[in-house]
Amino acid sequence: MTGACERALRVGVPAIAFTEHLDFTRWGAEDPGAAIGLEPRRRTRIRPLDVPGYLAAIGDCRRRFPDLRILSGVEAGEPHLFAASTAAVVGGHPFDRILGSLHAMPFRGRLIGMPAMFGMLGPDEVLRRYFAELTRLVEGSSLFQVLAHLDFPRRYWPWSAGPYEEKEFEEEYRTVLRALARSGRVLEINTKSPLASVELIGWWHDEGGGAVSFGSDSHQDWRIGDRFDVAVDIVEAAGFRPGRDRFDFWRR
Repeated sequence: MTGACERALRVGVPAIAFTEHLDFTRWGAEDPGAAIGLEPRRRTRIRPLDVPGYLAAIGDCRRRFPDLRILSGVEAGEPHLFAASTAAVVGGHPFDRILGSLHAMPFRGRLIGMPAMFGMLGPDEVLRRYFAELTRLVEGSSLFQVLAHLDFPRRYWPWSAGPYEEKEFEEEYRTVLRALARSGRVLEINTKSPLASVELIGWWHDEGGGAVSFGSDSHQDWRIGDRFDVAVDIVEAAGFRPGRDRFDFWRR
């Protein structure tokens, strides 16, 4: 976290949000996923979030870097399926920024991660199933403020399938974006994923999307602010402008 703060100041990013992953490998009693009998993902890398330790680290960074606005936050995985478990963490702590994301989706009675899905289904079907589940996430959870990495499976698109064409999934993109716009929430421009085109962000604008945020999804401090210059050009070309101040979302 220290390295990320130092990098943000070095590249001129005025604020940074540490949206730590909030994922679960077992159902809470009231989670919708448990009610439909899904088997959750069993990933050894997923651990319960140490919220007191995390918030203590945020406080330490704020003291050490007073010239940088540092936001606390979480990235909630599958919050529509882990609704009660997510709410128990989010509701009890003053997080500044909450992202919603879809890293796995129901298939054959269990949650399957996106890379594995490409080994089970054709790439077009994976993306269409993903967007359908992402729409259910947007409509089924009010716990998050910003939708992260809109087309996450695109990172794993197989080279053998040819170039990824956003236009092939325009209807699916627009369905998700329409639902997100109706909820009044924000779309993240994720610069770790293949960058969205001006046309795709234009669909967000067309569907009534009011704001975008910039996320480098870094996981390594050297990637803080990576490709933000290109992302700014994209959202400006799609009709978005800087918000009320330098810490605000960009708005239409």
